Amino acid sequence: MKKHNRIPHFENEDQEREFWAHESPLDYFDPNEFKKISFPDLKPSLKSISLRLPEAMIAELKLLANKKDMPYQSLVKIFLARQINVERGSLAKDLENTTDYFEGG
Repeated sequence: MKKHNRIPHFENEDQEREFWAHESPLDYFDPNEFKKISFPDLKPSLKSISLRLPEAMIAELKLLANKKDMPYQSLVKIFLARQINVERGSLAKDLENTTDYFEGG
C-alpha cells in the first residue's frame, strides 16, 4: 500500500483552492478506502429546460398561478410532479395486476 502525503493546514479557502489546483487527491487519499455515502437531505439540483407551449396554455397557467399567488413556473412543476405520481401509481397497479395474473391471483 502506497504511503500518502499529509494534507497541510490551510488558513482560508483560497489557500486550499490554490493547493488542490496543483495537487492530485490520489497523492493524499487511497481510493480503496473510499466509502459510498448518501445525502438524504440534499435538495435535488435543478436543470433548465426549454419547453414550447401554446400561448393560450401559458396564459391559463399564469391565471391559475396568479389565483394561487405563485409563479407560473412553480405551478407547472407542481402539475408535472402530480402527473408523474399518477403515472407511477398506475404503473405500479399495472405491475401488480400482471404479477397477480402470472401468479394465478
